[in-house]
Amino acid sequence: MTEVLFYHLRGVTVESVLPSLLEKSLQRGWRVVVQATTEERADALDSHLWTFRDDSFLPHATWRVADAAQQPILLVVDDGNPNGAKIRFLIDGAGLPPDSASYERLVLVFNGDDDEAVAQARAAWTASKAQGFEVIYRQMDETGRWQQRQ
Repeated sequence: MTEVLFYHLRGVTVESVLPSLLEKSLQRGWRVVVQATTEERADALDSHLWTFRDDSFLPHATWRVADAAQQPILLVVDDGNPNGAKIRFLIDGAGLPPDSASYERLVLVFNGDDDEAVAQARAAWTASKAQGFEVIYRQMDETGRWQQRQ
């Protein structure tokens, strides 16, 4: 069954949390798709993932590369899954893909300080429940650790 995780950000950015979530996904042996809503945003993330930390390397590319199907992490702006990912991160209001049930896990990362983002997350929660997916809500605590909330 597909799990849909909702990561509620407050006072932190996608750029500050996404790399560690991607690292954990790779440690599990999963291929990953990260869906942004614009090409500019995907390009900015592409640059960020190369430079976010000096002692880390996240192998990734955008959908534009010829070997997209072989990439462990692929940044996209549409609903496709060119690398056969098991996990899909949805950022900046990217919606649930039509093939949601084909993933082991979908992760919606949203800005809790943005009313529109919260409304979109709530709608995705309702849609996920309606499809019979297991939904999980996580929020960062004051120590920077993710806590599952009800």
